[in-house]
Amino acid sequence: MKELDKYENKKILVLGLALSGVSAAKLLHKLKALVTVNDYKNLDENPEARELINEGLRVITGGHPIELMDEDFELVVKNPGIPYSNPIIKKAIEKRIPIITEVELAYEVIESEMIGITGTNGKTTTTTMITEILNTNRLAGTAYAAGNIGTPASKVAMKATELDTTVLELSSFQLLGTINLKPAISVITNLYSAHLDYHGTREEYVRAKMKITENQTENDYLIYNADQSELSELVNQYSQARLVPFSRKKKLEQGVYVENGKIYFNEEAVLKVKDILLPGKHNLENALAAIAVAKLMNKSNESIKTALTQFKGVKHRTQFVCSFEKREFYNDSKATNSLATINALEGFEKPIILLAGGLDRGISFDELIPAMKRNVKAVLAFGETADKIIQTANKAGIDKTIKVVNVEQAVPEAYRLSEPNDVILLSPACASWDQYPSFEIRGNAYMESIARFIQSKQEEE
Repeated sequence: MKELDKYENKKILVLGLALSGVSAAKLLHKLKALVTVNDYKNLDENPEARELINEGLRVITGGHPIELMDEDFELVVKNPGIPYSNPIIKKAIEKRIPIITEVELAYEVIESEMIGITGTNGKTTTTTMITEILNTNRLAGTAYAAGNIGTPASKVAMKATELDTTVLELSSFQLLGTINLKPAISVITNLYSAHLDYHGTREEYVRAKMKITENQTENDYLIYNADQSELSELVNQYSQARLVPFSRKKKLEQGVYVENGKIYFNEEAVLKVKDILLPGKHNLENALAAIAVAKLMNKSNESIKTALTQFKGVKHRTQFVCSFEKREFYNDSKATNSLATINALEGFEKPIILLAGGLDRGISFDELIPAMKRNVKAVLAFGETADKIIQTANKAGIDKTIKVVNVEQAVPEAYRLSEPNDVILLSPACASWDQYPSFEIRGNAYMESIARFIQSKQEEE
């Protein structure tokens, strides 16, 4: 960690805890700042707050009292999920107090080289792919995955050295609170409309995403999806970095592309498309981005191939669970919208038994119809949207549909409808909150149900 005295004896407010808030508070405390932590949850249900109190920090819980802003704070470190409409944030803006997110703080002290990954979809998978490639046959140091992927960037910043690499997944919420952040290599996987309830407009969402390259210079690199014409225009508009495109649709003069079943980097064959274990066009795009980073980091083709031929995916993201009696089970619980489910469905050539449903946001699922028509043979629907999902399946000409209570009940029913060589896929196209606290808990329930079902079948034998 870099020696930094700019925060010594400075009054700083950390607004909102969770993992990133705890880590930011600890880092600032280590930098000898005068830290005040404010979290909405009450102290008796807030172990993170109690931990910080035990370490000697000032912690205020049970709400966000606007009176806090009567104090002379010189900086606010905001939890990414707290909107800028929050009264304390609005007051900070009015008083012209800088507002940053924890990733900006981490950037200021980190010694390792930083790779930043953003985009609407594919961030976590790409971040994990890059990390695993960089750690394959590595001779010195470690590549750490951090940021929106779960491990706070500031936690890694306190231990990473010049020998290490930090691979940082960056959400639009995190990027909006950056000022000087400048990855040596940035990646934009793709760009669609998302989180407009937070950003207000698509233009603001795009502006937040492009902050990943805002401070980059001609000594840095920006890797981007050249199959999106809008994104190609944006990177030329926003970035001063050296541009490295990737494409799965067309041959490129430079960058990473697919031709005749092989992946090339600047006309050098790296590996065959079929060597990539993860199914789906979207995962091929993630791999292209990861390969671009790897080649810029001077990783050998052998290391890239070793990593990608063993990479089974990130948990809950088109994750291969197991094979049983020639049926393949996949967990894609992270698919909380139709686009993610379409990507998952298009990733398979085999017949699919689809498990879908969840929180009803009042939207139609008709955009699923073309992908369903392709190779979905049966649908099991659960949750608030069960009836809507079944109606969509019927429109797609699928006559095998069953309404079940939850994913646990769906597993044996899906097996009953399946045949050898079928894929049984949980890809809900909905958030989980009607039945499960998170998509992770929903995915775990699915995988545990598979394990119980297989055990019961084996005991019958």
